[in-house]
Amino acid sequence: MSSWTPERIMETSRAFMESRILLTGAELNVFTHLCGPPKSLEEVAGLLYTSVRGTAILLDALAAMGVVCKTDGRYTCPPEHAKVLSADSPGTALPMLRHMASIWGRWSGLTDAVRVGTVDCTPEIFHDPEEIESFISAMHVIGQKLAVSIAERCEAAGSTNLLDVGGATGTYAEAFLRRYPTMRATIFDRPEVIELARKRLGQTDLMPRIALAAGNFYEDEFPGGHDLVLLSAIIHQNSPEQNVELYKKSFRALVSGGRILIRDHIMEVDRTQPPAGAIFAINMLVATASGDCYTFDEIESTLTAAGFTEARLIQTGRAMDGLIEAYKR
Repeated sequence: MSSWTPERIMETSRAFMESRILLTGAELNVFTHLCGPPKSLEEVAGLLYTSVRGTAILLDALAAMGVVCKTDGRYTCPPEHAKVLSADSPGTALPMLRHMASIWGRWSGLTDAVRVGTVDCTPEIFHDPEEIESFISAMHVIGQKLAVSIAERCEAAGSTNLLDVGGATGTYAEAFLRRYPTMRATIFDRPEVIELARKRLGQTDLMPRIALAAGNFYEDEFPGGHDLVLLSAIIHQNSPEQNVELYKKSFRALVSGGRILIRDHIMEVDRTQPPAGAIFAINMLVATASGDCYTFDEIESTLTAAGFTEARLIQTGRAMDGLIEAYKR
């Protein structure tokens, strides 16, 4: 019997409400302001520059959800929640919540996107500097643990020169360099992102082993002379044709015998598994002109078209941790 009872259907149809409440709290920086001693409604409204009525309704909803606490008419963010929600916490997920809030509008256009099959946008999704920084910061926060496991799983002890394409602030490059002490890395990304990488990595001990290269992977050639190219969470935003061009640039950046590594959702043949990949494909439908999540056979085909051989599925993954490798022979 299907688990999709009428009650579950209605519950799911309302799920956006709690999500929107949480995202608005993130956008207004409610949780950072509620750290520390409990505050009155008027104090919070003053800190947020919001109306007393609207603030009261929002805070009470957050309290009803258990995200914040309300005692004797005063509000606070519990320490265990502040670790995730406060801007002042080293492990904050606040940038990711703000990113989720920024894509809310695009998801609201899903019905039209399904009707038409595409959306009117350029390959570069983000244009606002604050949104770019929020997204890049979020990717670093949520990617740190996964990057460590990916670096281990890829077994790259024999590689000495990594090119991290679209490497953001170097989350994955850092994981590889810490895992493989003789490896060096080049991070290739847009100029504004490279500056964010310079700022973050400049606080680590790895900068002597890292080169930063600014460019646009849709337009520019990649730095050459590498024996390992990493495309981490890149290919889903592209059409198959765009990915062939991306692979060709990666091929030219590799020395003979070099390897390309692809981390992404790797879909099963029926395209319903993993579920996270099927849902993420919706994000590509509303946010890109032609992006999607691909099967191994589809990825192997485009790698072959770019000149790569020996494509192999290293792991399937359930949360954008699928891995594929191929070689330049």
